[in-house]
Amino acid sequence: MNKSIKFGRLFVAMLKTLRSVVKFRRYERDRTLRALSKVADVGDLRRLAKKRLPGGCFDYIDGAAQDEVTAASNVASFGNYFFRPRVLRDVANVDTRTTFLGEEIPFPVMIAPTGFDRIADSQGELAVARAAERAGIPYSLSTMGTRSIEEIADVSEGRKWFQVYVWRDKPLLKEMLERAAAANYEGIMITVDTAVLGRRERDVRRGFSLPPKVGLGTIIDGALHPRWTWDFLRSEPIQFANVKGSSIVGDGSTPVTLSDYINSQFDPALSWDDVEWFRENWSGLVMIKGVQTVEDAKIAAAMGLDGVILSNHGGRQLDYAPSPIDLVAPVADAVGGETTIVCDGGVRRGSDIVKAVAMGADACMIGRAYFYALGAAGERGVDWVLDFLRAGVEHTMVLSGASSIAELNRDLIEVRAREI
Repeated sequence: MNKSIKFGRLFVAMLKTLRSVVKFRRYERDRTLRALSKVADVGDLRRLAKKRLPGGCFDYIDGAAQDEVTAASNVASFGNYFFRPRVLRDVANVDTRTTFLGEEIPFPVMIAPTGFDRIADSQGELAVARAAERAGIPYSLSTMGTRSIEEIADVSEGRKWFQVYVWRDKPLLKEMLERAAAANYEGIMITVDTAVLGRRERDVRRGFSLPPKVGLGTIIDGALHPRWTWDFLRSEPIQFANVKGSSIVGDGSTPVTLSDYINSQFDPALSWDDVEWFRENWSGLVMIKGVQTVEDAKIAAAMGLDGVILSNHGGRQLDYAPSPIDLVAPVADAVGGETTIVCDGGVRRGSDIVKAVAMGADACMIGRAYFYALGAAGERGVDWVLDFLRAGVEHTMVLSGASSIAELNRDLIEVRAREI
């Protein structure tokens, strides 16, 4: 047998061996799906968003107040909560469903309100609302949204909430509440940690404002991010959609004049009496967003509010504020069973959600996690992150030995002191 025949047979044998252990991946032609196929967690979505978005837009999403200590702590504080997994517990059928404010949801999460979503993707809040409905979780629209109360209702039949600020202009607030009621929003969440706006120094350094002011740097940044720029230029102008066109402010107001108007509305004199005003003018559910102490949670519960949202505004208001996960247990001890408790801030994995629920929260809210996803891959990115979090809740429950949300309690958690 000559050498060429031997080599040929050897080569065929090598190919058979290689085929037995190697499967070549089919090339994905869709650029977005190709990018998502390499994403493993929210951190990867953040990196993709940073690559795709102009610097000012990314920093608006990613940035926080002053030294950004609170924003970092919101995420890091979950690292102080360790699991005490139980074994041999029969977790063949894990049920992540829970009841939240009277209705069942597939897993204990709701979408937090974020302003100006269209700087991440031209569909903005519409994309997030559609993804939330598909996932079966409640969606929250910000007063500062770039899609209106009515536009969201047109694309989503899911559970919807409207976030409101305690503004000076009560006629405008009343008008928005009436619009939300007409559009079948089930509740409002009153944000109470904005007596004044926080100092967000990344935006100061970049000269970034809402709406963005165009300068040479803006043009250069846009040229360096052509996909985002093309998406932005093909879309209708970005507006503060819930305020523009109202009978109070007037039709035809530009985003610039509306921005000046809105900035004048935050009221340092806000008080619990303002919360009573909302209750008098809204017949649906009411939660208060921005609770950061046990004392204020007790006041909210005593007022009969439907829920308290433990939140420091993603670290975008007062730096060195407490992390929401660290508030869950003491607030649950004080008002658990009297009002719904929502943990808002720092959630990056399904395991974070499990930790919060085990400590006493009824659900978590996510903001930056889906904002990164929207910036990285649009609506499909939001679908991805919601499925990632749901799967993470289920995976964590299986490995910790809990077969239902009702079985999540503090016996599953060990809190370790933070190392300094």
